[in-house]
Amino acid sequence: MTIQVKFFASMRDLMGDDQSISRDIVEQQGIQTVDDVWTYCAQGKEKPSNVLIAVNMDYVDGQTQVKAGDEVAFFPPVTGG
Repeated sequence: MTIQVKFFASMRDLMGDDQSISRDIVEQQGIQTVDDVWTYCAQGKEKPSNVLIAVNMDYVDGQTQVKAGDEVAFFPPVTGG
């Protein structure tokens, strides 16, 4: 199984296309939290302070644990009137 990583709106501009992190990479890189997912995908890019994060469609923070089969999504804050 893998971790599916999705980027929306300006996050896609910053990070590029969605990614899939294989179980082997998760184990080799020691990916345990959402912040670890960002670090792996970002390749040195800083995470914006106002980024919203969801795991399996539930809002979470960067310290949330991830596991194989999860979908992690990063997107900018939503505004509206």
